[in-house]
Amino acid sequence: MKVKTHKVAAKRIKVTAGGKLIRRHQGSRHLRLKKSKRRIRRFHEPAFIGKEFKRNIKRLLKR
Repeated sequence: MKVKTHKVAAKRIKVTAGGKLIRRHQGSRHLRLKKSKRRIRRFHEPAFIGKEFKRNIKRLLKR
């Protein structure tokens, strides 16, 4: 049987050249009026996935 990539994970998670996993921040799409300006600004920074999830995510991405 062919090994296939988990497409949803592949669309949401990117792997850097150094092997780090980057994702978007949660909660950044709507209901922004009640969130502070500082919090909204921080949504623009990449969110890194911790090493405790790295093995599972790489299995989904087949790397």
